[in-house]
Formats: sequence, structure tokens, C-alpha cells
Amino acid sequence: MLTVEENEFLTQTGADTAMGQYFRRFWQPVALSEELPERDGPPKKVTVMGEKLVLFRDTEGRVGLLDRRCPHRGADLFFGRNEECGLRCVYHGWKFDVEGKAVDLANVPPGVRMQKEMRVLSYPTQEAGEIIWAYMGPPAEELTQIEIPKLPDFEFIHMEPAKRFVTKQLMECNWAQAMEGDLDGAHFSFLHVPAPSIKSSHHPFAPVDEKRLNWIRNDPIPNFEILEHEVGFVVGWERDADGESYWRMTQFSLPAAGTGPSTMPGETYYGFSLVPIDDISCWMYCYAWNPDRNLGNEEREKLATVGHGIIAEVDENYIPVRNRSNDYMIDREVQKNTTFTGVKGLAEQDIMIQQSQGRIVDRTRETLTQTDGCV
Repeated sequence: MLTVEENEFLTQTGADTAMGQYFRRFWQPVALSEELPERDGPPKKVTVMGEKLVLFRDTEGRVGLLDRRCPHRGADLFFGRNEECGLRCVYHGWKFDVEGKAVDLANVPPGVRMQKEMRVLSYPTQEAGEIIWAYMGPPAEELTQIEIPKLPDFEFIHMEPAKRFVTKQLMECNWAQAMEGDLDGAHFSFLHVPAPSIKSSHHPFAPVDEKRLNWIRNDPIPNFEILEHEVGFVVGWERDADGESYWRMTQFSLPAAGTGPSTMPGETYYGFSLVPIDDISCWMYCYAWNPDRNLGNEEREKLATVGHGIIAEVDENYIPVRNRSNDYMIDREVQKNTTFTGVKGLAEQDIMIQQSQGRIVDRTRETLTQTDGCV
């Protein structure tokens, strides 16, 4: 349980907040590369930790992330012209490059000092793993060499494109409860299992990947251990496995990234990064990868169309098809006879329950138990 003040400290990520300043010390995903498919193409609005920004790919393929307000009269640069290595405001023609430097002040006389000094707020970007990353913290000249952050060294980034799949999905809740939900291994014994009317059917010689569902289902009070490391921690959940131990391992990396529970040999891995849009919503960037093989056409098509694992089925705007506005398309007959929730999709089940807690969960009203220790 947290106090109101502690909850606000955790959940608020504006530029003037402690958590917001901490998040800004890391490279953050701000868009998928596929959202800027062409040079000199349409700019894209993005909101990151409450900051309203505009993203564009210039003539040379470089990506710029700028404050949406033109420093001249405050017009929105989203409506600007993306042309000849810069974004030009359509109000009075001021043009800025990907680093925020004014390269043409069309209505300012030549020789005026403003021509050399005018800038718009900009943030450095990098592209890696089919994701556009941005660093929104203090500029490099204000930091010591050891403080300058590096891009996260996630395994999926180093995979060939054929071995990975990258997407994102909107979360209509604060980043912290989405993170907690993904680290909480105890809920698997309920949220993601078949309906109680469906009895266990595995036999003693069934393969492990069939048995594990029953191990999860039959042991709702798992033990857990946390091993801290320099960039986060690993949490392991131990359940009885027909007299042995079945461990499910999940990674957490600062400030808000993790992996899905550990897989069986040969299976595809899943990971995610949570990035606050504001204090009541966030983007969940999801990545699936397999270091041993290419993702087959059928697997890739499944991820792209109906989702799988932590990846939800989303529309063209990356909004989950089953969402708050339609009660996640819950089917009460399915809930009665087939699955514990009646909501289709593991990811959607997580999204449903995390968002049902409210945009920002009131942690003063929680009643925590032994298995909530990880949270």
C-alpha cells in the first residue's frame, strides 16, 4: 500500500517531477520506424511524458523530434511542410532541421542576429530494432561521460529483421500499474487459465509445454525470489510440478521494461517497454524475437493480425480492438464454459484487468498479501 503522496511520486512523469526527470535519463521509444515510412513524408504528432512533440523524417532519412510550438508565434509545427531537410512552419515560413536549428527564417531580414541563434526545442533520436528512440534528459554537455546514457542493449535489437516482430499498443492507464501487472506472476493461476468446469486432462507422460498450464492452475500460491542486478532485477515464481519445481522467470529493466515469462526451448521470446504518454495512459512497445530461427510467415501473420502472448490485436492506430469502450468484448458464455475471464487473448486479459483498476489505481485502498511481494 502507498500513501497518496507516494502514489503521486510514482505515477507523475511531467518534466518538473522527480519520476519524470528520472525517466528522461533513459532512451525512450517514441514511435515505430514504420510510422515514418518515407523521407519528406507527413510529420507525426507524439506526446511523451506530457510533452507535445512532432516527429518527422527528413530528406536524408534522419529523424527529428521537436517541440510542436514554433518559437515565432506558437503555431503547431505538425501542420508544417516537411521539405529539403527541414520542417517549415506554414504560418510565416520558419524552417528547422532535425536538431532544432533554424535554417531559414523567411520573414526575418538577412544579417539579423536571430538568423544564427534561433532554435526550437529538440531531442536526439536513434533508430534501432525498428523503433525510434529519443533521449529527453539533460543535454550531453551538462553531463559527465559516465552519466551519458546508452541505448538499451536488448537482444531483439541485434536480431535480423526476419527473426523479430515489433509493434505497440495503447494502455489506458498509468505506466506503473501496467508494469506491476506484467511482473505479477501470481495472477497466471486465475486470469489466464481455462474455466473451472474444464478439468485437467494431461497424463503423466505429456510434454512439459502441455503440463505447465496445469502446474500454474493448480498452485495459486507460488513462492518467489528476486535477484537484483545493475539495471533491474529478475523475479522467479516457483510452483509445484508433480513433485518437482516449475520456475517462471521474468526480467525487469529500468525504467519500465521487461520480458514475458521464460519460454520453453525453441519458443519465441517476448519483451516490452512502457512509455508514459501522460499520467493516465502509456504506450506498450512490444517485441517478439527468436534467436534460433526466423519467425515463420504464419507466426508473423498471427502477431500482426490477431496478436499472441503479450501482443494484443490492434487496429491501424495501435489501439487494442478489445478495449475499455466495448468492455473488451467479454463473452459471458465463454467465461462460464471455456476461459476464466471470457475475454479473448492473454494480452487483452492483462489490459482489461489493469485498466479496470482505474486510470491511476488508488493504492491506499489495496490489501496486499504474501504473493504481492514482487509488486
